[in-house]
Amino acid sequence: MQRFRLWLVILAIAINALTALPAAAQEPPAWPKGEVTKYTFDQSKIFPGTVRDYWVYVPKQYDPAKPACLYVNQDGVQYKAPDVFDELIHKKEMPVTIGVFVMHGRVKAADAGAALDRFNRSYEYDGLGDNYVRFLLEELLPEVEKKTAEGGRPIRLSKDGNDRAIGGASSGAICAFTAAWERPDAFRRVFSSIGTYVGLRGGNVYPTLIRKYEPKPIRIFLQDGSNDLNIYGGDWWMANQEMQRALVFAGYEVKHEWGEGGHNGEHATRLFPDAMRWLWKDWPQPTRAGLGSPQLQQILIPGEDWKLVAEGYKFTEGPAVNAKGEVFYNDVGGSKTFKVDLKGVVSEFLADSKRGDGQAFGPDGRLYANAGALQQVVAYDWEGKATMIADGFRGNDLVVRHDGGMYVTDPFGTAGNSKVWFVSPRGDKKVVDEGLKFANGLCLSPDQSLLYVADSRSHWVYSYQVQADGSLAHKQRYYHLHVPDTADDSGADGLRVDRDGRLYVATRLGLQICDQAGRVNCIVPTPNGKLSNLTFGGENFDTIYATCGDKVYSRRVKVRGANNYEPPLKPAAPRL
Repeated sequence: MQRFRLWLVILAIAINALTALPAAAQEPPAWPKGEVTKYTFDQSKIFPGTVRDYWVYVPKQYDPAKPACLYVNQDGVQYKAPDVFDELIHKKEMPVTIGVFVMHGRVKAADAGAALDRFNRSYEYDGLGDNYVRFLLEELLPEVEKKTAEGGRPIRLSKDGNDRAIGGASSGAICAFTAAWERPDAFRRVFSSIGTYVGLRGGNVYPTLIRKYEPKPIRIFLQDGSNDLNIYGGDWWMANQEMQRALVFAGYEVKHEWGEGGHNGEHATRLFPDAMRWLWKDWPQPTRAGLGSPQLQQILIPGEDWKLVAEGYKFTEGPAVNAKGEVFYNDVGGSKTFKVDLKGVVSEFLADSKRGDGQAFGPDGRLYANAGALQQVVAYDWEGKATMIADGFRGNDLVVRHDGGMYVTDPFGTAGNSKVWFVSPRGDKKVVDEGLKFANGLCLSPDQSLLYVADSRSHWVYSYQVQADGSLAHKQRYYHLHVPDTADDSGADGLRVDRDGRLYVATRLGLQICDQAGRVNCIVPTPNGKLSNLTFGGENFDTIYATCGDKVYSRRVKVRGANNYEPPLKPAAPRL
């Protein structure tokens, strides 16, 4: 019996030793083995002072005549990825892919014996915004392409987001998702293991934003276990399920594998090959974007995207629409006003707008504009002849009611003491509100009973009840806007309403679309990430025209704009 037990012990030790050996020592692989090379990078300007190691995997099948697909992984080499890639590339279950496995940055202490390095992992990985993906695109990947692979092969990476995947675990996972979220043009396939979608640096907002944003062409594989972390920052297990449900709700291509594991890589390592097969399935067919929420589907037309109207300006603002549906906008820096006719042809309307800014048409067909250089509100007839309407303040934006009365924002006085003016149809003026940080865009509700005013230096749009004499009552911080992690305010600017009562707000995140109850239902970004103002134009007022820095874009939608110079109309009551 003792000899039998001894034999069992020896057998167990042998089995453990055999399984502990690397795969190559057990049995030579039946496919070509790629090359992994280690480097160090310490020249970042986006994360100044940092140093980090990174590894580059190049498969045997790589031919520099054709740029390779790319996989980036945070926290270095994980999931036995080079071995997995060797097999899957050989079996043609994923394309020829170069792997870049990068550690987070550290700022080395000046005196290593007396002080610690500054560890950038949470800052780089958990932080929202585009810093990390810019680091990859502008700094690290160009450095990778300076290297050569075995045999002197130059490294060439595809720049097409459809050819690029990114992944990681924990904070590295939310980092991967953020990179694709911010730059889907650069990364469209995401592997997320035990993702940190909790309240460490704002990542807990993702499930909400995913539900509201116009969907992006991202495909994502999620993994987590029911014994993951539940600590001060949040519940990882619940947060990952929230992410999955939000992605499904918004129509994304998403797959998940839930287990019972904790905050470790065991489960992810086992399923990594299948995750790669799924992420790269049907390549090179492009990943698709979903239709989005029901609220988005009520507004956006499938297949209709933003179209460039014109470009080359200094700074565009003040889009306004006349009764025909023709759109007029200002190049503030160029001090010119332009017109877009119903055929989309752009022409110059004013050669000198006196630094025209916000503007709107009135019921008399004239174009009312804030002439910044004159500190006046002027009205232009069809020939461009100007008539002074009000002076004594520098207006920013304005709206004209159906009876000819007008409201004008004036944010340029004492800091934190912006004014809202009312100018009566007779030309009398009076201050009807003070105290906003920076009163900016404004418009009336479709029934013209409420005035909405954007406070750019906060995350609020204020609502006021309009009184018979033009004064305002019952001021409230009413519309609650989203703010990007890269800013302290929403940057809310131009406002418009549609005939169903929705409020459209130009913000740093893009077009935030709110219901009448003051809640953001949808977020629609613009192509260049800029947005100052908007209006509804076209013959049926069903095309959004957006002023976006040096460009103007348009997009046809299902809804129709409500023009405040027209008689009031009463929309249906909101669902509360």
